[in-house]
Amino acid sequence: MFYESTRGGLKSVLSAEAIKMGIAPDGGLFVPEHIVKLNMDQINKLVDMSYQERAVEILKHYLDDYTIDELTECVNEAYTTSKFGGFSSITPLVNLNENVSILELWHGPTCAFKDMALQILPHLLVKAVGKTGEKCNIVILVATSGDTGKAALEGFKDVEGTQVMVFFPSNGVSEVQRLQMITQEGKNVYSIAVEGNFDDAQSGVKTIFTDAALQQEMEKNGYKFSSANSINWGRLVPQIVYYFSAYADLIKDGQIQLGDKINIVVPTGNFGNILAAYYALEMGLPINKLICASNENNVLTDFIYTGVYDRNRAFKKTMSPSMDILISSNLERLLYEITGHDANTVSDWMNKLKTSGVYTIDDEVKKKISKLLWAGFTSESETLKTIESIYKEYRYVVDTHTAVGIDVYDKYVISTGDMTKTVVASTASPFKFNESVVKAIWGSEAVKGKSEFELLAVLAKEGNLSIPESLKDLDKKDVLHSELCSKSEMKEKVEKILGL
Repeated sequence: MFYESTRGGLKSVLSAEAIKMGIAPDGGLFVPEHIVKLNMDQINKLVDMSYQERAVEILKHYLDDYTIDELTECVNEAYTTSKFGGFSSITPLVNLNENVSILELWHGPTCAFKDMALQILPHLLVKAVGKTGEKCNIVILVATSGDTGKAALEGFKDVEGTQVMVFFPSNGVSEVQRLQMITQEGKNVYSIAVEGNFDDAQSGVKTIFTDAALQQEMEKNGYKFSSANSINWGRLVPQIVYYFSAYADLIKDGQIQLGDKINIVVPTGNFGNILAAYYALEMGLPINKLICASNENNVLTDFIYTGVYDRNRAFKKTMSPSMDILISSNLERLLYEITGHDANTVSDWMNKLKTSGVYTIDDEVKKKISKLLWAGFTSESETLKTIESIYKEYRYVVDTHTAVGIDVYDKYVISTGDMTKTVVASTASPFKFNESVVKAIWGSEAVKGKSEFELLAVLAKEGNLSIPESLKDLDKKDVLHSELCSKSEMKEKVEKILGL
């Protein structure tokens, strides 16, 4: 399988090279030259497999320059029962009712779905370095809205031949997320706060990635950039696995028959998680509708209905901060696929987004996207109400991001009447956003005067839950990273860390 840039500047790249590079030199994202197709027999074989076996079965089609033994080793090191909360299934399905199942993607080391990719990416990258004969140390550069940062720091800590630099918005993450990053141990990890929002951090990282002079200076000193954001294909492709796995589990549980269609709901920020579901659909997974759920930063909802992508709007800080994004990078991949790999058109749209903040797709592309995706958004008050109602009806606790997904799904059902079996991607543990969750279920008095860390105990006791090991005593750990910079100073921070 070969890969090419969405901007047209690079083609016929093997997966190991694409994973090592992270982003193409022209600023484009790597996509496979063609999408693998699976038939029903191949999907049916997944039913009796473990999660690890399912992962190898999917990944082998896209990472075919890795041997089966190499992939098996990467998968088995990444997805262990001990790392994923004691769940042998890795991504357990919880049935809310006969129509809706919650796909819990957050049982990994950092309590967020990003672990599903960032536990395996370091293994894939280390092997990619060896396979490509790379002699330089790899510098992993990450912009995060909260969860990717910690997952990358944890996944790459002390991995030989790598340095990991995470940039996060100084006031745009929860206290738990912030402390997860600034207390991170490891001799090769750096966590830096950026003045501004996630889009400032993300655009700053992209600018650094495409700075030719900086790259030349780095290579002289034995360094090369790569990415752990979902702009890296090695970060995105493992996410395809859990949609196939969920479908196989539904068959195994007797909830659907092979060939039955399902809906998939994804709380969406940077568009990577729902893009993985799109690739699963194109590969042959029987999906009826992809439901794209946004919070009050509803740039994607507007785009899907109008065909106009406009980031020139007020940025809102919400209780679902991992979705507080106005530039959804992975949308570029979807546009490339839907336009039949039209790099010139996609490049034009992306240039317009960079220069003016707005681009408009043509009617044909808009129709294709509307057929594929249903979109909606959720207000802050609706998010709280959803958390409360799900708990009262099912005694099940969801975090703020999952609540957005459930609320938008409810709006979808009201709008369409579609009662197709539905899987909602649950992207974070409720303990990561405990203040909002406790307030939603037990009221303002329950959070009054309590820190986020005192609220961990409240949520555990009142919700009859266990605090994840990785979050216990987080507030008692030493702060190891305290740097703060502006967007314009990010490059300087990178140079200083690398001694350039």
